[in-house]
Amino acid sequence: MLLDLLVRNARILTLDDDRPTARTLGVLHGRIAGLDEDVEALPARRVLDAGGATLVPGFNDAHCHTAWFGLTLAQLDLSKARSVDEVYAAVADHAEGMPPDAWVIGAGLDHHKLGGVQPHRDALDRAAGGRPVWLKHTSGHACVVNSPVLEKAGALADGFADPTGGVVARDADGRPNGLLEETAQQFVQRQVLPYPVAALADAIGAATRHYLAEGINSFTEAGIGGGWIGHSPVELAAYQLACDGGQLHARAQVMAASDVLHPLTAHADDAITLGLDLGMRTGFGDDRLSLGPVKIFLDGSLLGRTAAVTEPFCGCPHDSATGYFQGDPEAMADTVVAAHRAGWTVAAHAIGDRAVDLALDTFARAQRAHPRPEVRHRIEHAGVVRPDQLARFAELRAVPVPQHNFLYAFGDAMAAALGPRRTPWSYRLRSLLDLGIAVPGSSDRPVAPGAPLPAMQSMVERLTETGAPYGADESVTALAALRAWTVGSAHATGHGDRKGVLRPGHLADFTVLDADPTRVSPDRIGAIRILATSVGGTVAHDPLGMTAST
Repeated sequence: MLLDLLVRNARILTLDDDRPTARTLGVLHGRIAGLDEDVEALPARRVLDAGGATLVPGFNDAHCHTAWFGLTLAQLDLSKARSVDEVYAAVADHAEGMPPDAWVIGAGLDHHKLGGVQPHRDALDRAAGGRPVWLKHTSGHACVVNSPVLEKAGALADGFADPTGGVVARDADGRPNGLLEETAQQFVQRQVLPYPVAALADAIGAATRHYLAEGINSFTEAGIGGGWIGHSPVELAAYQLACDGGQLHARAQVMAASDVLHPLTAHADDAITLGLDLGMRTGFGDDRLSLGPVKIFLDGSLLGRTAAVTEPFCGCPHDSATGYFQGDPEAMADTVVAAHRAGWTVAAHAIGDRAVDLALDTFARAQRAHPRPEVRHRIEHAGVVRPDQLARFAELRAVPVPQHNFLYAFGDAMAAALGPRRTPWSYRLRSLLDLGIAVPGSSDRPVAPGAPLPAMQSMVERLTETGAPYGADESVTALAALRAWTVGSAHATGHGDRKGVLRPGHLADFTVLDADPTRVSPDRIGAIRILATSVGGTVAHDPLGMTAST
């Protein structure tokens, strides 16, 4: 037998309980052919000599926004701004020389890092020279625009009303100040979207090249096609174009936004009343590009204090100090039940504990009405989970998808919003694992930095940017953190039969590291270097030229 690839001289952490370590790995036709004595004497077309480096299953980001991230790479970066004056200066510099009607689009805005102050539309008008301005908050749940955008949306007219599930914020004089929360963001998106499919394919290409350099070879795109999260009603075509053109550098599972589901007329026995044309649903596709869950937004953001919580946020400036739902709760629940009945896995965005209640109650209702014991619906973020809600996750086999990279990036602001009693309930990990619940690794990128190894460090250390502990009792071992980003993500995405562990027959997706994350000091995990990343036995990222032909 002639192998396609032989990896030798490696410290292999397989994460397979039956064979936890190995030193040699063989690949044939994109899958693992064997380990150690089964393959080490076989010839191979290419050999990767790891030189004693650590090899682990490839990292799998179970919730990110890839097209969005790729687009931000070419937009005005506001993540380093520390005052509104710095924002205005960056906008002015970026706008200089642009055509008078060109859009100034920025990303990474975070008012918490601006002293809690949002940019005002009047100052943005001056900075941009009257050009339309769209500055996207890092949370994705808000943005700031200027007067030309608001005027075209009709938001400056007398009697203008906020949309359901959103807010057009106003200043002390009662004038719209430029801040758009949640569904109100659609007022600006309608003026810009849709993006061309080719532009989105380019963005996907740029993003997934970046992923390889961080050891990521699989990801789940958390919402395409509709709502405020989509970039085009034909966004799946962009993924197909990227795949066909060699621009999709990692394996992609994409979620359809619930907005794109529509009534279908099928046979009564099929129980499909809501879905996509032709009956496409979760699981359609192949190992390179597949359709994942349907994504529904139940509430908003913890950073923006728009998440639906049962107790008021600390010092919340909103009229509703307990956040709000994105729509009528009963109508949203009906959508979830209809999607469940039609064969979909559901991914419900629920950050506040009140939204988590709605998700869990709705999953229970769906299973009672239409039993599907094999399905594992997901709760995206599960930002605040009360102690009494933990057992319900296990009972309903619901998958929580929290982002532990938030702890360092946003922990101080989240703790200020929740207070000392609720902070330990947020972005849990150990308490979920102790119940036997497999928790995936995910980033929500570009909401926060998305590299897996620093996120694993946060899972272990649970420290904020200022060094404050954040729910220290939820800390886990480095091995548990590594399992989350591999085994846990494969399980959460329904691919546990082919990903997440390195065993014969599984996809040959692996990452080579310059140190073993389970052996280094916790504060060094995030600094571990990626030496190589393989997708199906093709070493797609190899900066040191470790792979050689034979």
